[in-house]
Amino acid sequence: MTCVATDDTAGRTAPAPPHRPRPPLRAVSLLVPLALLLAGCASSDGGSGGSARAVRKPPAGAPFDYQLSAPYRPSKGVRVLSRDRVARPASGRYTVCYVNAFQSQPGKRAARWWEDTHPDLLLRDGRGKPVVDEDWNEPLLDISSGTKRKRLIRIVGRWIDGCAERGFDAVEPDNLDSYERSHGLLDTGDAAAFARLLARRAHAGGLAIAQKNTADLLKEHRRIGFDFAVTEECARYRECGRYARAYEGRVFDVEYRERDFTR
Repeated sequence: MTCVATDDTAGRTAPAPPHRPRPPLRAVSLLVPLALLLAGCASSDGGSGGSARAVRKPPAGAPFDYQLSAPYRPSKGVRVLSRDRVARPASGRYTVCYVNAFQSQPGKRAARWWEDTHPDLLLRDGRGKPVVDEDWNEPLLDISSGTKRKRLIRIVGRWIDGCAERGFDAVEPDNLDSYERSHGLLDTGDAAAFARLLARRAHAGGLAIAQKNTADLLKEHRRIGFDFAVTEECARYRECGRYARAYEGRVFDVEYRERDFTR
């Protein structure tokens, strides 16, 4: 298992939604490219019908860097890194493609794209208003039914296909835990069902797929099809051991406080 610290600091053919890389936590643009090995951690719905490339899991215990705000040259020794889906993979490194798969991108333009093209695929409360992740100002996608999940995978699946076409090795679908912010309108079963479609699509394109956070779904990871994990603050919440046992050390953790990174 490896850890990286910051400085604490669409069904129908329609234009893709406006996209910008999700800003790092605390709106800090610089991530310290520092990794350390933690001792003892060792078809219609989902298939793209495209690549026959073999799925390759990341190496366990490899030095890791998290580059969502803007790509930069990795430090010597970094072997695995994550970049936003609009960036290019890093040459000679195992590169993970970040996709915001369970929520809209932040910002009014992205939310307006969903309202204009697929309004019924946004999760709505009893008054018909979109349910929003207020920390990031991102409306949640409605994964509450099989029909809507199938429509959503046609949209999100194209983004995953794009990761494969750009030459990424894996995909990291973010906000698996959106159900926790849904005011009871979604549950773990909805999240797992959509994640299975994402995994099928990723594997069809030759991409490995990461479980992003959400320790409550660790028991489902084999059935869903996850190959490794990308976690945020598993040290802070004392969950790293659970991930490391599930994924045999193929866990890449990001910590935002120095004391948690030290631990």
